[in-house]
Amino acid sequence: MKKILGIEFGSTRIKAVLVDEKAKVLASGSFEWENRLLPGNVWSYRLEDAVKGMQTAFAELKKSYRKSTGKKLDSLDAFGISGMMHGYLPLDAQGRQLADFRTWRCTLTAEASEKLTKAFDFTIPQRWSVAHLYQRILDGGKEVGKIAFLTTLAGWVHFRLTGEKVAGLGEASGMFPVDPATKDYDAKMLKKFDRLASKKAKLPWKLAQILPRALPAGASAGTLTADGAKLLDPTGELAAGAVAAPPEGDVQTGMAATNTVRPGTANISAGTSAFAVVCLDKPLAKRHPEIDVCVSSTGSQVAMSHANTCTSDINAWVSILGGDYDQLFLESLKGAPDCGGVVTVPFIGGEPVVHMDEGRPLVTRAPDADFTLANFMRANIYSAFATVRLGLDILFAEGLKLKGITGHGGIFKSKGVAQQYLADALCAPATCLSTAGEGGAWGMALLAAYAEAASGAKSKGVGKLEDYLDKSVFKGAKGSTLKPTKEGMKGYAKYLENFKKALAADAALVR
Repeated sequence: MKKILGIEFGSTRIKAVLVDEKAKVLASGSFEWENRLLPGNVWSYRLEDAVKGMQTAFAELKKSYRKSTGKKLDSLDAFGISGMMHGYLPLDAQGRQLADFRTWRCTLTAEASEKLTKAFDFTIPQRWSVAHLYQRILDGGKEVGKIAFLTTLAGWVHFRLTGEKVAGLGEASGMFPVDPATKDYDAKMLKKFDRLASKKAKLPWKLAQILPRALPAGASAGTLTADGAKLLDPTGELAAGAVAAPPEGDVQTGMAATNTVRPGTANISAGTSAFAVVCLDKPLAKRHPEIDVCVSSTGSQVAMSHANTCTSDINAWVSILGGDYDQLFLESLKGAPDCGGVVTVPFIGGEPVVHMDEGRPLVTRAPDADFTLANFMRANIYSAFATVRLGLDILFAEGLKLKGITGHGGIFKSKGVAQQYLADALCAPATCLSTAGEGGAWGMALLAAYAEAASGAKSKGVGKLEDYLDKSVFKGAKGSTLKPTKEGMKGYAKYLENFKKALAADAALVR
């Protein structure tokens, strides 16, 4: 039996999952953590907390494995690291951190984003690593000239475990645009960046020299070193040598976990943030500042509508209202299809899709609104998908036909609630597989299993990632599909009109 590890560094939880070659979960462990708001509106995590969280989650997983099998977990066949995409994590030549890690939630790079988008004629979102880097150049950041390696959280952890400065294609495409034809960073845009940067500062590097090497799914991304094994498992029981998958972003692990790697498929990952991901079968006709265009783990072009806030405000309200998610989600089913005039804006941070640089959670209602617990909870869940829907409207206007969407993440654990609201919100069938609650760590484990299979003696028979997932993981997979209802679609459309009106009030609060 194979032992394959996937670890994902999520926004609120670090989760470790151990699976066998058939993707069956053997054990798991987790660690709760939270980002900090530093002076200057910088959202960050401590890297020492990332290490502590990884070790804690793995130690819990080891105990779980021993309890269920009676055996000690002292070796792995393969592993993979995933994390929140984007951000800014610069290291010097000795691998030392040069500045506070800036996460996807930081919306401080509007100037850089605008200038790079114009220069590249390609949308560069504020979250992307290159936007953070160029903004630091524009701001005269003292660390910029010392950078030897620019990476992401997942790339940093992978570097610590393997010594390899690499990133999966999808993760890389959230740092700098990747050319789907070459499966590498876009060469013309690299040159344009270097010219732009040279006008602002004298730098000892070219951008290509400090970016991680971009690798497709199944490629060799090194192995777990002795030092890496000791870092992951300080007890010293874990052996080195496990095959390493290229570190990937949460978008790509979500695609793997929902089996939506094949062009023409779509998924939505709904957690602290939310993103609807459409694997394109043809390029978009034009660029849109609200839509991210990156690539999948195999290099296919992907369009993404991203919301910085999804469940954070729901979590806060559920905590105040007693903490029983299932009870409150089921209560929402008693609410009106349009939430009775109750509207919530859940923005914890800025939301580029609606052009807001800061967030203010807001609850509003008409004087004659039916302000009940059911309508309030329904509004909260509706709002979790509202920003994503506004982004997808741009793609719908371009002619995108959404045949269906597969959802995963904690919001779907209450059976038939958020799943039905999603179907009504997007006017398309919504599918949740039995593995919908497994999340990105499980998706990363699937990519690690593929990397291990591709590295073996029989690797020629493995095929493409989408074929591997179809045959080895999702064949006979159980799940459910809910179709949108006329009443639900009409109600959500009315709610979305009210939500748009509430955005103006919310924006006024941060002026």
